[in-house]
Amino acid sequence: MTTGIPPLDILLAKGQHIFAFDFGRYMIAASLTFAIVALLRLTALKTRKIQAREATFADMRREFLQSLQSVFVYIIGACFLIWGKQTGVIYDPLGESFGLWTDLALLAAIIVAHDAYFYWAHRAMHHPRLFKTFHRAHHRSITPTPWAAYSFAVPEAAVMFLFVPIWQFFVPTPGWVLFTWLNFQIIRNAMGHAGFEFFPRWWLSTPLTRWINTTVHHDLHHNGSFNHNYGLYFTFWDKWMGTEHPKYRERFEEVARRQRKNSTPSEVPLTA
Repeated sequence: MTTGIPPLDILLAKGQHIFAFDFGRYMIAASLTFAIVALLRLTALKTRKIQAREATFADMRREFLQSLQSVFVYIIGACFLIWGKQTGVIYDPLGESFGLWTDLALLAAIIVAHDAYFYWAHRAMHHPRLFKTFHRAHHRSITPTPWAAYSFAVPEAAVMFLFVPIWQFFVPTPGWVLFTWLNFQIIRNAMGHAGFEFFPRWWLSTPLTRWINTTVHHDLHHNGSFNHNYGLYFTFWDKWMGTEHPKYRERFEEVARRQRKNSTPSEVPLTA
């Protein structure tokens, strides 16, 4: 085991590259999602906008600046992660592969594990003693937009980052698997905050898709009830723990069928 390059030196040498990667992922995912929603709102699918309220420029500016703040937290965390790999604390098979099927199994495993981590960390941050410090900043977005994908207070951003070193400490993971998951994660996060339902109206009617999160699911958490719908990618933790919004299916079906009914977004949030 070596001492490695001190984290501060890593920050000075690689900070701009880490920033380009993390901020670039955020900008691409948020910008593309925002643009897609804007284009879809010019079509017959415009009724799929979930809330009647429009996010203001001030809302989006706050979300963007808080996300930028989170990126800086991730840069610092990444420097310590690199240091951990250099010292041998974390095994790093960066240029390796364990074989295609093993790598794909690892990709599936990290998605499932991250969803579990997110559910419990997210739920914990809603505890009255933790909410103000950790999570209130994110919930300033009542009508979220894709720019809210990383809109966290510094303590919450640190909690979100911690999953990566914890996972890599226990599960050596090839670089391409981590890269794929990181991009999947930010895309799904941007979609979850888009304020626009992308999924077809039959989504909750089949056993293969109903356990995969929709935008309505997370939108209800922001605008319907802070005490429901803590999951990120899937709904099964909310179902198992009894924290799924009781009107989730009703709300999703109402939004998904609007095009046929020529209806408009609800003016008031659904409450449990």
